[in-house]
Order: sequence, then structure tokens, then C-alpha cells
Amino acid sequence: MKMTAEEMLNKFSNGTSHPIEVRKLAMMIFDGVNDTLKVMSNKQRKLLESAALLHDIGYFIDSKSHNKHSQKLILQYGLKDYDESENAILSCICRYHRGSLPDKKSHEVYCKLDRKDRKIVKRLSGILRIADGLDRAHVNLIKKLRVHYDAEQNITEIYLTSANNDYRPDITYAIRKKDLFEIGFKTQVVFKFES
Repeated sequence: MKMTAEEMLNKFSNGTSHPIEVRKLAMMIFDGVNDTLKVMSNKQRKLLESAALLHDIGYFIDSKSHNKHSQKLILQYGLKDYDESENAILSCICRYHRGSLPDKKSHEVYCKLDRKDRKIVKRLSGILRIADGLDRAHVNLIKKLRVHYDAEQNITEIYLTSANNDYRPDITYAIRKKDLFEIGFKTQVVFKFES
């Protein structure tokens, strides 16, 4: 029986606030990118929102390769708001929120997608990877986020405002995970803090 993203999250999650925080950050990045860099559809926004909620449900099976388990659960159950093709895209977005980058030669679900859908996966997974990296500690340390695109230098600047002005959270994991965003949007990413 197909479920909504929220129902699937409740069924397979351990109840932490991390998926909600990642969804918040991913939506801020998406909206910032949509306003400054590349226009994306409302359907893509909805896919990212669902993926942000479900990216860690694979922990229900095992922490090792949990991203691959998240993909399997989405493919097995499917989400009622999406058709088969969209569920495959959604599963791939979750699959690539960590670990290896998409490979159209050896990753079975990804290689079956057409070129346009593979580009959607790269872009939305790239956003999800950064959002997940920004909440690595699972303690909701980013209060606000702003995206600026410098077309002349082809640099996407992501400005962060921390929840506590006296403390800047560790964003090492977001920096490490910006690679797929850079590939998907063909731009360099730089993080900066604002007070």
C-alpha cells in the first residue's frame, strides 16, 4: 500500500528532528537557487521535500549503506503522490544524499532514467547533500540561509546565519558534500557566515 512521505517517515524513522531540519534547509537552498541560478519546477521542489524527509529511513534496516536502504524502501513501497518514474527519481535523490556520486554505467535505477531525469537527480541530490551536511550534528544550528549567484565568476555563495550569533557551527560536512551540487549546476559553491 502506497503512503505519503510523512506516513513513510513515521513508519520507518526513529523520530528525530533531523529530517524536518534537513527539509527546512533544502527548501531554503532550493528557493534561493530557483531565484538566482536555475529555475526549477514545483514538482521538483515537491520531490526534494519528500526526499529530505525520507533520506535516512534506511536506518530502519541498517546504518551501513542506509542511503541504499532508503532507496530500496521507497522503490518497494512507493509514494502515493508520485508515479513509478517519479518514485524512481525520488529514490535516487535519497540514494545520493551521501556516499558515491551517481554512475549511469553501474547504478541500476539511475541508469534507467532518461537524461533529463538524471539531471534532476544530480541537482536535487546536490541540494540534499548540502542540507544534510549543514545539519550533521542533528542540532538545528542554522537559523537562516541565503543564496547568491555571481554569474561573472560562476560562483554560488550560500550565506548562513547560525541560531546562536556567538557560535558558528561546523560546516565541514557541507563543504565535503558540495560536489554533486557543483556537478549538477555547473558552478562552484562557497559558504559564508552572516551575523
